[in-house]
Amino acid sequence: MTSEATDYLYSMAKYFYYERLRSVLRLQALQDRYAGQRCFIIGNGPSLKNTDLSLLRNEITFGSNRLYILFEELGFSTTFFLAFDPLVLEHYHRDIDRINSVKFVRTGDRHYFTLSDRFILFDQGKTLSFAHNPTQGIWGGGSVTYTAMQLAFHMGFEKVILVGIDHSYDSTRSNSQDKVVKVSEGADPNHFSSEYFGKGVSWLVPNLELKELGYRMAKYAFESDGREILDATIEGKLNLFPKVDYYSLFH
Repeated sequence: MTSEATDYLYSMAKYFYYERLRSVLRLQALQDRYAGQRCFIIGNGPSLKNTDLSLLRNEITFGSNRLYILFEELGFSTTFFLAFDPLVLEHYHRDIDRINSVKFVRTGDRHYFTLSDRFILFDQGKTLSFAHNPTQGIWGGGSVTYTAMQLAFHMGFEKVILVGIDHSYDSTRSNSQDKVVKVSEGADPNHFSSEYFGKGVSWLVPNLELKELGYRMAKYAFESDGREILDATIEGKLNLFPKVDYYSLFH
């Protein structure tokens, strides 16, 4: 290896270490920052078409994946944004890079982005875990929503409210199956926009069993600490969390 190549690899290693260290410090600074407050985790389900998201303008919110499609129409972006689905990143990382939110991405996906103060890197956590300390890694649990729940716990939110987590898809897979990838043949029936995964776009078939496992772990963690997760999704199919009428939250 030439000295130039060695110098380059060394500089990249230093840059990576520096960015990772900054992310650890940012995560530590977020611990219990929002203690006693509420936040909303917004999914991407079709129910968002029947949900007045403008009511969330002044709330603390988590968004993910392609929710940014709605930001221009709403006139605001979510407070925090997450993306680590490999196919979403492959297709749409340039769009996500431009979002004006604090963004959480896995350390292994950092090459997709122009890192800045608005990015926080996190490592992949151990399987079947709930991250009480996200600086040591976060297990995804088959759902970006589960990751958002763990971050919300770390930040100290007393009440987490789910919106647009329909928990219903036209195709699913079980724990016994390996990852299944499909290619969209037309209008997307699983999300708030028919163009969410447009024709010809590949997407990962969700594992509802794995999602529910993560959700149960989050429910236990919150309730054991005297906190709660509520489900305000309109006509959602998830039956693990106490239901609450979305519009009643703003009176």
